[in-house]
Amino acid sequence: QVQLVESGGGLVQPGDSLRLACVASRSIVGVVMAWYRQAPGKQRELVARITRNGTTNYLDSVKGRFTIDRDNAFRKITLDMNNLKPEDTAVYYCHGDFVLGTPVDAWGQGTQVTVSE
Repeated sequence: QVQLVESGGGLVQPGDSLRLACVASRSIVGVVMAWYRQAPGKQRELVARITRNGTTNYLDSVKGRFTIDRDNAFRKITLDMNNLKPEDTAVYYCHGDFVLGTPVDAWGQGTQVTVSE
């Protein structure tokens, strides 16, 4: 089993910044990690993804504003979010594609990000 614990959400104003963090209960070496988000009434969407060698991919609407990074030594990934907009409001989830004998699709519990005046 794998537990992913997110932190760092909150209420901010447009233009502000936030850093989300996700810590895994086991090693993330070789694991593709990602951040997803889900806004009320909308489907969950992939925000940013980082492969085991550090290659990153981003949702078009966050390119240039968000940065995903990983620190394998601390079993952690982060999402730096700058110039936040009201449309970034959502619950953000950490995700990892683990292989523990068999594939394990691990999700965190989510952290709320609200961008509002």
